[in-house]
Formats: sequence, C-alpha cells, structure tokens
Amino acid sequence: MSERIPERADIPEKHRWSIEDIYKNDELWEDDYKSAMKYADKLAEFKGKLCKSAKALLDYCRLDDELTILLDKLINYAQRKNDEDTRVSKYQDMSNRLGMLFVSLSNSAAFTSPEILSISDDVLSGFFEELPELTLYKRAIERIRLRRGHILPENEERIIALAGEMAESPDTIFSMFNDADLTFPDAVDKDGNMHQVTHESHIAYMRSHDRVLRRSSFESVHKTYEKFKNTCATMLSSQIKSLVFNARARKYSSTLEAALSANEVDTEVYRQLIKSVRDNLEPLHRYIKIHKKALETDEFHAYDLSAPCVKGIDLKIPFEKAAEEVYASLEPMGEEYRAIFKKAMDERWIDICENVGKRSGAYSAGAKVHPFVLLNHKDTLNCEFTLAHEMGHAIHSYLSNKNQPVVYADYVIFVAEVASTCNESLLMRHLLKNCTDKQLRAYLVNYFLEQFRTTFYRQAMFAEFELAINEIVENGGSLTAEKLCEIYHGLNVDYYGEDFIVDSELDVEWARIPHFYYNYYVYQYATGFLAAIALSERILNEGEDAVKDYIGFLSGGCSKDPISLLKDAGVDMTSEKPAENAIKLFNQLLDEMEALIG
Repeated sequence: MSERIPERADIPEKHRWSIEDIYKNDELWEDDYKSAMKYADKLAEFKGKLCKSAKALLDYCRLDDELTILLDKLINYAQRKNDEDTRVSKYQDMSNRLGMLFVSLSNSAAFTSPEILSISDDVLSGFFEELPELTLYKRAIERIRLRRGHILPENEERIIALAGEMAESPDTIFSMFNDADLTFPDAVDKDGNMHQVTHESHIAYMRSHDRVLRRSSFESVHKTYEKFKNTCATMLSSQIKSLVFNARARKYSSTLEAALSANEVDTEVYRQLIKSVRDNLEPLHRYIKIHKKALETDEFHAYDLSAPCVKGIDLKIPFEKAAEEVYASLEPMGEEYRAIFKKAMDERWIDICENVGKRSGAYSAGAKVHPFVLLNHKDTLNCEFTLAHEMGHAIHSYLSNKNQPVVYADYVIFVAEVASTCNESLLMRHLLKNCTDKQLRAYLVNYFLEQFRTTFYRQAMFAEFELAINEIVENGGSLTAEKLCEIYHGLNVDYYGEDFIVDSELDVEWARIPHFYYNYYVYQYATGFLAAIALSERILNEGEDAVKDYIGFLSGGCSKDPISLLKDAGVDMTSEKPAENAIKLFNQLLDEMEALIG
C-alpha cells in the first residue's frame, strides 16, 4: 500500500506558508472584518458628491484605495486558511461572510460609475486642472467612462450588486464538491499494489510508465465524475446562465464580449486563437502518431497522453532540488529577478505539500504583504515546472505591487499567464542546454512537447468548448450532461485525430475542469503561452535590453491596457506572428523527437 496523505498538523512549518504575515491570529482578522463593514456607510456618504467637486472625487478614490488594501488582507487570510483544509467550517464561514461583505459594499457603491459617467468632459478636465493629485486616477476614471454603454442607472447597479453573491454560487459549490466532498477509489498497478487516488496523485499516475496504473487511475477519476455528471451539468449550466444574465443586463452582445471587455481585449483575439489552432491541428496529430509509436501500443487512449515517450527515465525531484534548478534557470533574467525568487524561499511564501482536505492544484495569490503560492509537490518533473510557473505569477504580482500605486497594482487576467509560462520556457531551455544524455534529452523534449499540447492546444480546445456552451445558452438552448459530453467528445475527435481513441469516460472530463466555472479564463493560458514563448526567445537571444523590457511589463500592473503592455515588451498579440512562431518551434521539436527516438 502506498503512503497515505498526511493531516495538516503533520506538515513541518518550513513547508507551510507564513500566513501569519497577514494576521497573527483569527481575532485580528475579525477586528479588521468589523472595520471593513463600516466602509459601506463611508462609501455611501459620497453619494451625489462625485460629480460636484474635484476634492470629493479625489477623496473617494483614496478611500477606495484604503478599502482595497484592507480587503486584500481579509480575502487572502480567509481564503488561504480555507485552502489549507477545506473541511474546516470556521474558514468556510469566513470566506462566506466575505461574500456578504462584498455585496454590502457593492450595494453602497452602486452610485459610483453612474455618477462618474454623469460628469461632462469639460467639468472633468477642470477637475484634473484644479487638483493635479487627481490625475493619478485619470486612467481608472477613463476606463469607467469607456464602458459608458454598459453601466446602468444607480438602482439597476444596486440590483446587480445584490445578485453578486448568487452569481458566485456555482464556482463555490463546485469547489466544495470537488475539493472537500469528492473521493476516488484506489487505483491498482501492474503488480496488484493499491494506490490512493487524489486530484494530485492522479496527475502523477498519468505520467507513470505503468500503463495498468494509468488506466486504473483514469477510470477511477472519470467514472466517479460520471456518477455525478448531472449534478456537474447543473452547476455548469447555472454558471453560464449567470454570465448570460450579466452580459444582457449590461447590454453586451455576448458573454464573450462582456468577459473580454473587462480586460480591454477585443473578442477577435479569442476567435483568432481558435482559428490559429484549428488551422494547425496537423502538427498535433503528428505528435500523437509519434507518441503512439514510441509507446509501442496498438491503441492510444487518453490515459496514454501524458505517459513519457522515453522509457528508463524515472526522475525523482524533491522540492529542494526543484527550487535549485528553477533558480539556476532564471539566470538570464538577472539578479534582481532571482533575488525575489530567493526571498520567497527564505520567507516561506510557499505552501509545499499535499495534506488531507487541502485545495487541489496550484496557484499564486498576489497578496500585497507578499504573494502566497499553493503547491501540492509530488517530486515529479511536472511539479518542478509547477513551481517555476507559480513563481512566475508571484514575481509578477510582487513587482506590480512594488512599482504601481494601489489603483493600478492588479494586472488584468489576460496577461496573468505570461510570466508563469515564460518561467517554464526558461526552465526547459536550461534543462535542455545542460543535458548531455540522449535518452534524458528525449524525455525533456517530450515534456516540452507536452507543454505545447496541454497549454496551447488543450487550453484552446477548452476555450472552444467554453465558447460553444455559452453560445448554446445565449441562443436559448439548455446544457444537459448528454449535450456537454457530446460537444466534448467531438472536440477530442477533431483535435487529436484518427490515432486517438476517445473513450466514453473521457466524454465527462469537462465536469472536472475548475476553470469552466470561471469567466472565459482558459484561453489566456494559450495566449499567455504564445506570448511567453516569444518573450523567452527574445530574452535568451537579446539579453539585457529584452530583460529590461520584460521587467517593465511585469512592473506595469494595469497602468496600460494589456495589449500595449505586451507590445512594449516586444510581442504583438493582435497579429498571427506569435502563433506562427510557436507552431514553428513545435514542429522543430517534433523533428528532434523523431530523430532522438529513432
């Protein structure tokens, strides 16, 4: 029997994040929560005043900054504590109370955008001349005014705010179902040994050379979701209905436009991504053929996708070694960048190990005190890349918070995956550069190809699925489990080609993807990957100038729109060039893979 997952109390302090950097204890959180509740009245005091004087508008903006800092502490403490062990009702309650607080604050601030929109251009210009300090908030104010056609009268804004907590329910319910309640049967390996299946261990099993174990874990997970497919379909349908309601209430033409407008990204960028991938599926089909041949199997299934093409390599990478290699790979970024990575290690920004009840997966939360990174490290190469990935997020957040005022410190989601994936690309280039063993090099090239498949192709497929299910609801259709499985099945057939067998268990995979309960998030993994490949190439080829531009991008927060920030760093995401360059590299890697494995 394999080792069981430990309880939280059994995890050494050095492997736990320093949550006490936010609050030393729960009582201090409660004190600040009470203080935050008073801000509803403080905000309401400005009603009817924002359009009357420059001073009132400036004071309100500063009050909003003050509230943002307070909420940042409250959110990060409650959610990080909840993620440590999702079974603990105390922190579930804290997170739920925050939802009610946000509704109250949003309700009190419902007048904000309508009043700012009511200010004439001449009067607003006069405000900026009268109080030069107000110009700090000029871009933020202009972003509100650009959404003129989608901001509602005050009473209607209040209704939208009151509905805010209900709108978050599908994601909240899914998270509790997925992380706290769902369990999977043990998997069995080729020797008959039993293995505990969790969200994290399943990922590791999918990368095993033991095909019996891979198939057993695959069936354990997907057959479990199959039992709950109607429940998951209802949760997902509720999420899409909420997005449709919001888009229509705010007079957007679609949920896609509503989601992307918040990031100042045109919907054509989304559709161009899907088209670029659809036009270049042949390299992915080629990869499946190479992979199938390398595994020497007559049939190639979903549980074979992540299996290494190269046998005889079983890397064990403890966290300490992973951290050393990631740090070494960041040498091209310069010492300022690497010093932040070392600071994260020394000051325990990272929660490293899996424990019972801990949230699955990995993430970086960009708290203002410092980022907090959640991992579930399993001593695999994938986990090493996860460390590089999440530390890319963390350093991005750290630099944005350090270099931008509060109002512009949070970067928009569209650029969120760029820094994370750039770190991954630099790590891969470092490992390949220092690899002299042919067999290990083939293993690493295979892993790089998998990054293309999972981050570019797979996330684009997810994006196409997400767009399809939104359009069904927008056109008056319903999302049943059977319909969702049908769409997902068809996409797998198209994307992976004739050498890939789409098992019935795979049809329900949509039910276990947390990002489908967000708002058009997954496409940004693919666009971020394209930008990251381009940026890492420039950093490695051009050196200091490219690093300077890249650090400028990471430090930019939302001081500019994301497309402009990326252009300043040397990447134009409105063109087809990033996709063309990435697919060219993918084909080069395929050529090398074929040569290495003979």
